[in-house]
Amino acid sequence: MEILRHVVVLIHITGFALLFGGWAVEAFSRRFQVNQVMNAGLAIAAVAGLALAAPWGISYDLNYAKIAVKLVVLVVIGALMGIGGARARKGSGAVPSGLFWAIGILTLLNAGVAVLWR
Repeated sequence: MEILRHVVVLIHITGFALLFGGWAVEAFSRRFQVNQVMNAGLAIAAVAGLALAAPWGISYDLNYAKIAVKLVVLVVIGALMGIGGARARKGSGAVPSGLFWAIGILTLLNAGVAVLWR
């Protein structure tokens, strides 16, 4: 059971990598768009994160405060991506820069919470 949990952790990290990597590609190319890789990364990270929030295959108590913070940040990231994508479709095709940078910063913050909060 522990190996299965580690596989789900790997999938969760892969989702983060897709989300942040897709964001970084757009940031370095100065396009400021929400792309399909970012959407896929968000979905993968969310599903795997919810699976990890279940107390299966572990012998210790989960930190539910940490899980709640990570879930709230994930929902905010998703909302910003949705708002930015909708504005981009209506206007010039680019996400407003403030929304775009907030997506990247919050994604990195969520990873920081995962690694640094014990």
